[in-house]
Amino acid sequence: MEVKNINIVEFEPGIRVEGFFMIKSVDSKTTNSNNKKYLDFNLCDKTGEINAKLWEVGNLDEGQYNGNTVVKVRGTILSWQNSLQLKIEKIRNITEEDNINIEDFVPTAPLKPEVMYEEILNYINNINNKDIKNIVKYIFEENKEELYYYPAAKKNHHAIRSGLLFHVMTMLHVAEKLSEIYTFLNRDLLYAGVILHDMSKLEEMDSNNFGIVSEYTVEGQLLGHITQGVKKLEVVSEKLGADREVTMLLQHLILSHHYEPEYGSPVKPMIAEAEMLHFIDVIDARMYDIKKVLGDTKEGEFSERLWSLENRRIYKTKLQ
Repeated sequence: MEVKNINIVEFEPGIRVEGFFMIKSVDSKTTNSNNKKYLDFNLCDKTGEINAKLWEVGNLDEGQYNGNTVVKVRGTILSWQNSLQLKIEKIRNITEEDNINIEDFVPTAPLKPEVMYEEILNYINNINNKDIKNIVKYIFEENKEELYYYPAAKKNHHAIRSGLLFHVMTMLHVAEKLSEIYTFLNRDLLYAGVILHDMSKLEEMDSNNFGIVSEYTVEGQLLGHITQGVKKLEVVSEKLGADREVTMLLQHLILSHHYEPEYGSPVKPMIAEAEMLHFIDVIDARMYDIKKVLGDTKEGEFSERLWSLENRRIYKTKLQ
């Protein structure tokens, strides 16, 4: 059978593949039937992710393969419980001779992080209210290094390298257009809410510089990014001597952007900008997920179920 060097998005049951992939995670496990050891991998490239099994472990050192490293793999694609799985035949760590660029194997935002960062900074510089501008600029510039690679989530929308910057940038584009229609909105507040609403995900999640989140931090699990964001805003506002009402309004934007208590918001929006922020956040997250899943769906067929759409499936039309 021919061995193909193709991307994960092109995988189909029955084909044999060989190529370089990043290990997103690896665990040593045992089978239920005969208590035999095997290695369970989650492999990824820029186009997607796949579960892989190395059944024949033998005397292999279990610590030979680590997460966030690139390996060369040969194997066969199988279908298991309606999902694709790679049965590994051969695997090795890369060498210098392979001439591999690590970032080629990490799903990333479509724009360079420095480009997105500067565009968002331009929005900040156009904020008229001095206190709002000072607070947002302080927090944004303070986190520049992490923003260049942090995703917006561990698994769901914008869970890619530089995903948080991309999420904020596209939300700002939407906010700008909608504020041209709903002219009574305070753009300073709306832009600030867009930029700050998820900023404390930098403290909530533990990400490496490839944009892969290994786990949530202790504080992130105990408090969550909404509480962390409100706390951070209080400290920065006091440091900068900001107007108390400005601080309170910005905190309200962060507190209410998830809308419902079961999703982490202790209050619902009580200003127009907070209401708009919530729906812009929902729009951007859902459109990202829909676009992503349609890329894996054939024309005239339905996608897999989307968690962000209450497990609905999306139809990919044949219309151009």
